Amino acid sequence: MTKKTSEDSVSFEETLEELENLVNEMEQGDLPLNDALEKFERGIVLAKQSQKALENAEQKVKILMQSQTGETLVDLEASEQTDEQ
Repeated sequence: MTKKTSEDSVSFEETLEELENLVNEMEQGDLPLNDALEKFERGIVLAKQSQKALENAEQKVKILMQSQTGETLVDLEASEQTDEQ
């Protein structure tokens, strides 16, 4: 069994679980300031990693859907703004 050596190799679910644990620890309110700050900083890193993983997954889904249907996909946010005008 190989050991994970990079943060990039951690799954989305593992990242989310660690983030949830950090939030729970911080919500208890009994951490020293330095510990709370370190956990907050780690939480920011984990949130960015999770966001990037979600963006990558969304892009893969768009590519797969486009290749299957041959249709041109339109960004949902862009089409909503056009509809409002």
